[in-house]
Amino acid sequence: MLGARGQLGGDLVETGTEHGHEMVGLTQAECDIRDGAAVKRWIDATRPDAVVNAAAWTRVDAAEEHEAEAEAVNATGAGLVAAACAAAGIRCCHVSTDYVFDGTATSPIPEDAAPAPRSAYGRTKLHGEVAVRERCRDHQIVRTSWLYGRQGPNFVLTMLRLAAERPQVRVVADQHGAPTWTGHLAPALLRLLEAGPPGTYHLSNAGVTTWYDLAVATMGARRLQVEVVPITTAEYPTPAVRPAYSVLDNRAWRDLGERPLPAWEDGLRAYLARPDDGRPA
Repeated sequence: MLGARGQLGGDLVETGTEHGHEMVGLTQAECDIRDGAAVKRWIDATRPDAVVNAAAWTRVDAAEEHEAEAEAVNATGAGLVAAACAAAGIRCCHVSTDYVFDGTATSPIPEDAAPAPRSAYGRTKLHGEVAVRERCRDHQIVRTSWLYGRQGPNFVLTMLRLAAERPQVRVVADQHGAPTWTGHLAPALLRLLEAGPPGTYHLSNAGVTTWYDLAVATMGARRLQVEVVPITTAEYPTPAVRPAYSVLDNRAWRDLGERPLPAWEDGLRAYLARPDDGRPA
């Protein structure tokens, strides 16, 4: 498990251990995926049954000015991990993102839709997908969306922090997606790793919402007296272009006979109910 310090990585290690797996979680300091020799040494020494690569450059806006650095992690590093897995004859599970799509869809996006990223982050993640497919035949690429979990950083915790600082928050209301809690994603991903064939999968909580409605739900769950004001994307310009619509259709997962992940509202409630999560950071 590479990227153990991230939001998903922590839940993967914890969930896998609870299900009886021997989990080894490594941080960037312990195994930098940009160093192919280090990745190979770790795999040779550990001999895992599979590797989950959740390590990534996720600073979306910063990637616009630092695309080469993001590419080194999200694309080159992903390819090095995949090559090491192929050499060892083990499965490579690579975590990707809804940002590989351009946001022009109007209905949930299937796994075989043509990617067309509009940001540096999305481009580097797409390049990582290509590298994984080319370098490891036994691969699973798992795209997810609007991820939150652990201690962050994430949108939910940002809203809670802002609520403690000001009486009003302005939130974009014209971008649509499916917020996904790592507490629901982690067990599904582990199940996929065990039972699913190689290929590309979408895994996200069910339903669709906007950042504005997610903020409203977050404040409501905590009974916070904060005014949430809806604004347009144009009123909140960012260096990176965000997809206007990036709801993922988890069709390949359902085709395995698996039940859809719970609704995003259920994930949010469960996250905010945990004693170690859902707190201002």
